[in-house]
Amino acid sequence: MSIPENKIPLLVVTGPTASGKTALGVALAKEYDGEVVSADSMQIYKGLSVATAKPTEDEMEGVPHHLMGIVDIGTSFSTADYVKLAKEKISEIRLRDRLPILVGGTGLYINSLIDNISFDSAETDGSVRRKLTQEAGELGTEAMHKRLAEIDPETAEAVPPQNIVRVIRALEVYELTGMKFSDYKRANKGSDSDYDVCMIGLGFRDREKLYDRINRRVTVMAENGMVEECRAVYEGEKPGTACQAIGYKELIPYFEGEAELEECLDKIRLSSRHYAKRQLTWFRRDDRINWIYMDEFDNLYEIIKNCKKIVAKSKIL
Repeated sequence: MSIPENKIPLLVVTGPTASGKTALGVALAKEYDGEVVSADSMQIYKGLSVATAKPTEDEMEGVPHHLMGIVDIGTSFSTADYVKLAKEKISEIRLRDRLPILVGGTGLYINSLIDNISFDSAETDGSVRRKLTQEAGELGTEAMHKRLAEIDPETAEAVPPQNIVRVIRALEVYELTGMKFSDYKRANKGSDSDYDVCMIGLGFRDREKLYDRINRRVTVMAENGMVEECRAVYEGEKPGTACQAIGYKELIPYFEGEAELEECLDKIRLSSRHYAKRQLTWFRRDDRINWIYMDEFDNLYEIIKNCKKIVAKSKIL
């Protein structure tokens, strides 16, 4: 594979949860002699493999996957941390003369990486953050998220109320700079990307088909040990940022004897569907994404054939 001198070619496969990103990422890696770099904010952690739909060895089909299960579950992990590690892995893959393929549904990770967002000058103040954290403890996550939605609807749409770390971060930046976090990110966007990017998004013309896939996947995850896995985490080291993982937090009432298992599984299905909707809202704003609608194809071969046309047209290779 011939690699351009100036920029690193980067193929991005993104889309909502349960849309088929893992299988397509593996297929494209085999097609283009590539390696996968995860862009999933929960798969980065150890200990929640089933709950976060981390691909198994069989699903990886021998394709190297990076940035999965590398952070202790009790450790907080920021977008800046991710960008630093992802840049390092992508550079290593390039040095091996292979194609880095970014696969995942965390839009903030993807955009911060490919748009060269600078975190070096990120505004921060310990006293402001402590004040906001105390308010979150007193008022609750929903109230803090509502405050964010009033000043910065764009960021509030992308960040769920449960992700209180990022809600507080956005409010902190606003208090310190007077700028909405969405505007702050754009203002700190690098002058040029390090990558020659081709973005492929997986969607569904019929949203109900995506929701059906989500519902079925939760059932399969429960059968494959998700409940036991989450219980082990619950009874062990208390998670930091990882406590936001869909599948873990919804099961806590079951572990504490306050709800039946099926009730909690239904909440996981609902939370996952809501998450997919937020993901799609985020991705729809990015006109660089070439959409593949999964319900228009009968098999993976046809999907790959269309992806190859997109890659060829992008001229990243």
